[in-house]
Amino acid sequence: MLRLVLPQTVTVVVDVVAWGVFHAATGYAAHRLGEHRLARDGWGLRERRFEQGGRWYRRRLGIHRWKDRLPEAGALFAGGISKRELPARDVDGLRVFVRETRRAELTHWWAMWCGPLFVLWNPPLAATLLVAYGVLVNMPFILVQRYNRFRTQALISRLEQRRGTA
Repeated sequence: MLRLVLPQTVTVVVDVVAWGVFHAATGYAAHRLGEHRLARDGWGLRERRFEQGGRWYRRRLGIHRWKDRLPEAGALFAGGISKRELPARDVDGLRVFVRETRRAELTHWWAMWCGPLFVLWNPPLAATLLVAYGVLVNMPFILVQRYNRFRTQALISRLEQRRGTA
Protein backbone atom coordinates (compact mmCIF):
# COMPACT_ATOMS: atom_id res chain seq x y z
CA MET A 1 0.00 0.00 0.00
CA LEU A 2 1.19 3.49 -0.78
CA ARG A 3 0.07 4.76 2.62
CA LEU A 4 3.27 3.32 4.08
CA VAL A 5 5.32 5.44 1.68
CA LEU A 6 3.47 8.75 1.60
CA PRO A 7 3.40 11.15 4.55
CA GLN A 8 -0.07 12.07 5.77
CA THR A 9 0.02 15.59 4.29
CA VAL A 10 1.02 14.26 0.89
CA THR A 11 -1.73 11.62 1.09
CA VAL A 12 -4.35 14.31 1.73
CA VAL A 13 -3.08 16.34 -1.24
CA VAL A 14 -3.12 13.22 -3.43
CA ASP A 15 -6.69 12.48 -2.29
CA VAL A 16 -7.92 15.99 -3.15
CA VAL A 17 -6.16 15.97 -6.52
CA ALA A 18 -7.43 12.43 -7.24
CA TRP A 19 -11.06 13.45 -6.69
CA GLY A 20 -10.53 16.43 -8.99
CA VAL A 21 -8.97 14.24 -11.66
CA PHE A 22 -11.70 11.60 -11.32
CA HIS A 23 -14.47 14.19 -11.72
CA ALA A 24 -12.76 15.91 -14.65
CA ALA A 25 -11.93 12.62 -16.40
CA THR A 26 -15.40 11.14 -16.03
CA GLY A 27 -16.95 14.44 -17.13
CA TYR A 28 -14.76 14.53 -20.20
CA ALA A 29 -15.41 10.85 -21.00
CA ALA A 30 -19.17 11.40 -20.79
CA HIS A 31 -18.84 14.58 -22.87
CA ARG A 32 -17.17 12.52 -25.60
CA LEU A 33 -19.98 9.94 -25.73
CA GLY A 34 -21.80 9.98 -29.04
CA GLU A 35 -25.48 10.86 -29.24
CA HIS A 36 -26.34 7.30 -30.26
CA ARG A 37 -24.95 6.00 -26.93
CA LEU A 38 -27.33 8.32 -25.06
CA ALA A 39 -30.41 7.85 -27.23
CA ARG A 40 -32.23 5.71 -24.67
CA ASP A 41 -32.15 4.63 -21.06
CA GLY A 42 -30.06 1.51 -20.60
CA TRP A 43 -30.43 -0.86 -17.68
CA GLY A 44 -28.69 1.43 -15.19
CA LEU A 45 -30.53 4.55 -16.28
CA ARG A 46 -34.03 3.16 -16.76
CA GLU A 47 -36.81 4.18 -14.43
CA ARG A 48 -37.50 1.96 -11.45
CA ARG A 49 -41.05 1.30 -10.31
CA PHE A 50 -40.67 3.23 -7.04
CA GLU A 51 -39.60 6.40 -8.89
CA GLN A 52 -43.10 6.86 -10.35
CA GLY A 53 -42.07 9.21 -13.13
CA GLY A 54 -40.07 11.37 -10.71
CA ARG A 55 -42.92 11.86 -8.23
CA TRP A 56 -41.09 9.86 -5.55
CA TYR A 57 -38.21 12.35 -5.61
CA ARG A 58 -40.61 15.25 -5.18
CA ARG A 59 -42.66 13.68 -2.38
CA ARG A 60 -39.90 11.96 -0.39
CA LEU A 61 -36.89 14.20 -1.02
CA GLY A 62 -38.49 17.56 -1.78
CA ILE A 63 -36.11 17.70 -4.73
CA HIS A 64 -38.00 20.54 -6.40
CA ARG A 65 -37.00 22.82 -3.50
CA TRP A 66 -33.23 22.28 -3.66
CA LYS A 67 -32.29 20.98 -7.11
CA ASP A 68 -31.62 24.41 -8.62
CA ARG A 69 -29.04 25.19 -5.92
CA LEU A 70 -26.62 22.56 -7.24
CA PRO A 71 -23.88 23.76 -9.60
CA GLU A 72 -24.27 22.98 -13.30
CA ALA A 73 -21.22 22.12 -15.42
CA GLY A 74 -22.83 20.74 -18.57
CA ALA A 75 -21.24 23.46 -20.71
CA LEU A 76 -17.79 23.12 -19.10
CA PHE A 77 -16.29 21.44 -22.17
CA ALA A 78 -16.54 22.98 -25.64
CA GLY A 79 -19.81 22.00 -27.26
CA GLY A 80 -21.39 20.92 -23.97
CA ILE A 81 -24.95 21.84 -23.07
CA SER A 82 -26.05 23.38 -19.81
CA LYS A 83 -29.11 21.89 -18.19
CA ARG A 84 -30.04 25.14 -16.41
CA GLU A 85 -32.45 25.91 -19.23
CA LEU A 86 -34.10 23.84 -21.92
CA PRO A 87 -32.25 23.94 -25.26
CA ALA A 88 -35.64 24.59 -26.91
CA ARG A 89 -39.25 24.26 -25.85
CA ASP A 90 -40.27 21.93 -28.67
CA VAL A 91 -40.13 18.13 -28.60
CA ASP A 92 -36.70 18.05 -30.24
CA GLY A 93 -35.30 20.43 -27.63
CA LEU A 94 -36.82 18.32 -24.86
CA ARG A 95 -35.18 15.22 -26.35
CA VAL A 96 -31.81 16.97 -26.30
CA PHE A 97 -32.40 17.83 -22.65
CA VAL A 98 -33.24 14.20 -21.86
CA ARG A 99 -30.09 13.04 -23.63
CA GLU A 100 -28.00 15.50 -21.61
CA THR A 101 -29.52 14.30 -18.33
CA ARG A 102 -28.36 10.81 -19.26
CA ARG A 103 -24.87 12.14 -19.94
CA ALA A 104 -24.78 13.98 -16.60
CA GLU A 105 -26.10 11.00 -14.68
CA LEU A 106 -23.45 8.73 -16.18
CA THR A 107 -20.76 11.29 -15.33
CA HIS A 108 -21.71 11.21 -11.66
CA TRP A 109 -22.11 7.42 -11.50
CA TRP A 110 -18.66 6.98 -13.03
CA ALA A 111 -17.09 9.51 -10.65
CA MET A 112 -18.70 7.78 -7.68
CA TRP A 113 -17.42 4.40 -8.86
CA CYS A 114 -13.86 5.78 -8.68
CA GLY A 115 -14.20 5.97 -4.88
CA PRO A 116 -12.98 2.44 -4.14
CA LEU A 117 -9.62 3.31 -5.75
CA PHE A 118 -8.82 5.26 -2.58
CA VAL A 119 -8.26 1.98 -0.73
CA LEU A 120 -5.05 1.61 -2.72
CA TRP A 121 -3.20 4.34 -0.80
CA ASN A 122 -5.32 5.22 2.23
CA PRO A 123 -5.82 3.51 5.57
CA PRO A 124 -9.24 1.85 5.94
CA LEU A 125 -10.95 4.69 7.83
CA ALA A 126 -9.73 7.35 5.40
CA ALA A 127 -10.69 5.20 2.41
CA THR A 128 -14.18 4.68 3.87
CA LEU A 129 -14.58 8.42 4.40
CA LEU A 130 -13.41 9.16 0.86
CA VAL A 131 -15.84 6.65 -0.62
CA ALA A 132 -18.63 8.16 1.51
CA TYR A 133 -17.61 11.60 0.26
CA GLY A 134 -17.91 10.35 -3.33
CA VAL A 135 -21.41 9.03 -2.69
CA LEU A 136 -22.57 12.16 -0.83
CA VAL A 137 -21.21 14.52 -3.47
CA ASN A 138 -22.46 12.64 -6.54
CA MET A 139 -25.79 11.21 -5.41
CA PRO A 140 -27.70 14.53 -5.32
CA PHE A 141 -26.69 15.18 -8.94
CA ILE A 142 -27.74 11.67 -9.98
CA LEU A 143 -31.13 12.13 -8.30
CA VAL A 144 -31.71 15.50 -9.96
CA GLN A 145 -30.88 14.10 -13.40
CA ARG A 146 -33.27 11.20 -12.91
CA TYR A 147 -36.04 13.48 -11.61
CA ASN A 148 -35.67 15.90 -14.51
CA ARG A 149 -35.40 13.16 -17.12
CA PHE A 150 -38.50 11.24 -16.04
CA ARG A 151 -40.59 14.42 -15.84
CA THR A 152 -39.36 15.57 -19.25
CA GLN A 153 -39.99 12.17 -20.82
CA ALA A 154 -43.57 12.31 -19.54
CA LEU A 155 -43.96 15.78 -21.04
CA ILE A 156 -42.62 14.55 -24.40
CA SER A 157 -45.16 11.70 -24.34
CA ARG A 158 -48.01 14.13 -23.65
CA LEU A 159 -46.88 16.48 -26.42
CA GLU A 160 -46.58 13.61 -28.89
CA GLN A 161 -50.05 12.36 -27.98
CA ARG A 162 -51.50 15.83 -28.55
CA ARG A 163 -49.72 16.06 -31.88
CA GLY A 164 -51.11 12.66 -32.86
CA THR A 165 -54.69 13.65 -32.02
CA ALA A 166 -54.49 17.10 -33.64
